[in-house]
Amino acid sequence: MEAQAAAGRGSPSPLSETASLAERKCEVCAPGTPPVSEDRAKELHSQLHGDWARDANVGVSTRLKFKDFAEAFGAATRVALLSEQEGHHPDMKIGWGYLEIKLTTHAAKGLTDNDFIMAAKIEKALTPQSGNG
Repeated sequence: MEAQAAAGRGSPSPLSETASLAERKCEVCAPGTPPVSEDRAKELHSQLHGDWARDANVGVSTRLKFKDFAEAFGAATRVALLSEQEGHHPDMKIGWGYLEIKLTTHAAKGLTDNDFIMAAKIEKALTPQSGNG
């Protein structure tokens, strides 16, 4: 586990070249982990499908709209449960008909692969599956 945790946080793991972001797992980041480079942030950001805004290599965020508070709260709950599974937690703000999600890696004081992995997992968790009607 230590060898896995020590493997370059800002660098892509070998799995990243073949697996989609949503299929990857978040890795533990120690304080002092460097954030990803601007080029890497740009590359990872391009793999997201939703309306994720990127603040250089500092953070990514999105604002999702829902029909009411209950739907926004339900989405936030799904994100919270997913975050617990991954060990990587976004900042969230819930209001009537919206959910704001912000991701950054505090240990790195900026973006790591984990933030993009979580964004992709959040997209997948909150996107209705076709053919379920």
